[in-house]
Amino acid sequence: MKDQVTVIRGRPWLRGVRDAVPLLGGYIPVAVSFGLIANQAGFSSWEAIIISLVIYAGASQFLFVGMVASGAPLWLVVVMTLLINARHLVYAPNLAPWLSGSRWWPWLMHGLTDQIFALAHTRLPELSPSERMGWFTGAMLMAWFSWVGGTALGATAGQELTGRWPLLNDVMPFALPALFLVLLAPRFTSWLWTAALGCSISVALVFAINGLPNVAIPVAALIGAMAFFLVQSNTRAEV
Repeated sequence: MKDQVTVIRGRPWLRGVRDAVPLLGGYIPVAVSFGLIANQAGFSSWEAIIISLVIYAGASQFLFVGMVASGAPLWLVVVMTLLINARHLVYAPNLAPWLSGSRWWPWLMHGLTDQIFALAHTRLPELSPSERMGWFTGAMLMAWFSWVGGTALGATAGQELTGRWPLLNDVMPFALPALFLVLLAPRFTSWLWTAALGCSISVALVFAINGLPNVAIPVAALIGAMAFFLVQSNTRAEV
């Protein structure tokens, strides 16, 4: 009986791990690329791994090592890293209603990434309240460990991998954008999400074309969120 209860309690955890497995196709190649770039920028393998463990912020990590390597002042590095991650001010409140039944959920927000948010936003409403925390923990840890493992692989063996298969240099940077497209495509069936995503994409393109790719990410995220709530409010008012 004791073993049976353990299996039942472990199901949400395992389901979260299983649901996060497809993310590895985007996480690991980009993490390998980060480990390699961090190594080339003068960071040791252990420093690269610690950055992925502590900062764990995708694009912000590339910006971080680039700015540090170029001698940028620490305050500017911190400000730019926080600016890029400002989108999490929108992510966390959207997930809080599904996880706030547990006192532990704020500690798990370190593992909240763009992909985990998109996945959780779809999966959590389908689960019972007692399953949600276990599912999120499993999915979050699976993604986090894969990112750290990819970083370790890139930092220790990245040179050998790209030397043996030069095509990897061209393929790895496209893994994460491809994963984003897979996660976002189903959302375009909704007019509400189409409006929000359309605004985000348009704003990001305008900033990127004008040579401001780092500013494009947080600004596009905020504009998209504003468009979402504006269209949602108008729709409710009409009803």
